[in-house]
Amino acid sequence: MSRFEEHLTRLSHVSAEAGLQDILRGLEKESLRVDPKGTLARTGHPRALGSALTHPHITTDYSEALLEFITEPHRDIDALLAQLEGIHRYTYSVLEQNDEVLWPASMPCSLGPHSDIPVARYGSSHSGTMKTVYRLGLGHRYGRAMQTIAGVHYNFSLPDTFWRQLQQLEGDSQPLQSFKTARYFDLIRNFRRYSWLLIYLFGAAPGVCRSFVRDRAHQLEPFRGDEHSLYSPFATSLRMGDLGYQSDAQQALQISYNDLPSYMQTLCQAITRPHPAYQAIGLIDAKGDYQQLNTGLLQIENEFYSSIRPKRTTRRGETALSALRDRGVEYIEVRCLDLNPFDPLGISASQIRFIDAFLIYCLLEESPLNNGEEHAELRENQHRIVYRGRDPRVSLLRSGQEVGLRDWAESLTDRIARCATLLDDANGGDQFCHSISEIRPRISHPEWTPAARLLAEMDTHEMSFLQYTLALARRHTHHFKVPLAEKQQAAFAALAETSLAEQAALERADEGTFEDYLARYYNQYHDCQCSGRDTEAVSSAP
Repeated sequence: MSRFEEHLTRLSHVSAEAGLQDILRGLEKESLRVDPKGTLARTGHPRALGSALTHPHITTDYSEALLEFITEPHRDIDALLAQLEGIHRYTYSVLEQNDEVLWPASMPCSLGPHSDIPVARYGSSHSGTMKTVYRLGLGHRYGRAMQTIAGVHYNFSLPDTFWRQLQQLEGDSQPLQSFKTARYFDLIRNFRRYSWLLIYLFGAAPGVCRSFVRDRAHQLEPFRGDEHSLYSPFATSLRMGDLGYQSDAQQALQISYNDLPSYMQTLCQAITRPHPAYQAIGLIDAKGDYQQLNTGLLQIENEFYSSIRPKRTTRRGETALSALRDRGVEYIEVRCLDLNPFDPLGISASQIRFIDAFLIYCLLEESPLNNGEEHAELRENQHRIVYRGRDPRVSLLRSGQEVGLRDWAESLTDRIARCATLLDDANGGDQFCHSISEIRPRISHPEWTPAARLLAEMDTHEMSFLQYTLALARRHTHHFKVPLAEKQQAAFAALAETSLAEQAALERADEGTFEDYLARYYNQYHDCQCSGRDTEAVSSAP
């Protein structure tokens, strides 16, 4: 009996006690602010939305115009989406004052020159300055246009009840946190092997506005003769390819996901070792202004554009790697999801349930350690799924052999469906299995994928990418114009004011120079690099 069969069989016998009804889920959803013509907004972050540095639910990502909405962790999917809905409704009540809307696609709106894309600002505190300088560095390294791409990040964690049950079934005796950390890395390795399936099923970025690739080499072609819209005929998610969060500098970077120490070690090396191209940019310009945080291949670990990350909630001033080293993996962050432009929230309950079943499969399936050959194979598979995923003839690599995408997708989904049954047994009802039945037909009908639907709609309405996406944005605006209850609206307004006061307090409390602050911050990476060689760092986690 395979590991997957054994785990599934044993867990199905104890589904009521396994705690799968207590999975915690969180969402981080990005969207650009645009003006009525579909051009990137150049206004500052609205004061009524609070401080982008300290607000718990409304912040910005790279650009001042790239909003990011963050939910609390929820056990109930409907409650999760209800909170995201409320954040949207409050935000729209503010944006309408400037006649702005949210762009519903992952690939950006009409962009002007590089200098017209405003970098996010977080105030004058040391932590706020660091966030801004980091983004300035991204602009110098990759160009500002790439940083206007938006997506949905899905945070997922299993309760200790489940981990204790699984640990008992496996006869494992190490500390619980060490077991959780090791198994989360098992999940991550399998996720990287099979995430092409999510990109195929949910990819919604087959085309772009020509302004996005201004002065950039690309392999796209005009859409139906429209010089303003470029696309690749069988593309799924250009965001996940070489036009998105990829870079030539990072191509040779092989981050290890075999265990936490090797993960920390390889990331810390990329952060602490100077990279010639970034040394040439310089750390500080002639005016004394910072151009980037450091001259390493990565400024901080977040600059590594991975499709999934192991995460641990950080304390103020703490690096993500220090948190992982000291307290182990708490949850994982799925990062390969495009915004669904047809859904006002960018993601649906059905999609979340499919992803839950997919992640459970990745955890329960056998997960061999990675090597250099597999790293190259996974990179090739991602390139194929991005540009040719909807091509009926496309194949992928599996252990060096060519395998038809649809055959592999069907066999994977058979196993994912069994995990959906496990989740339904724990939660009651049939909603997880229903999500599989709803989404699975896209495998044999690529024309039903979001990417294909977007191109078909543009063709039917004879609209460019810009025109059609702007029309969707206006449609979603009507959806969100239903006002919040007065009490809820007032709570959001109060939260915004509180966040502004918190930012001001941080600015008053700062001590020492920004250079001192940075030095203390980067000392943590040197500590992690040393402890990354020590496998006991995992087993001693609390």
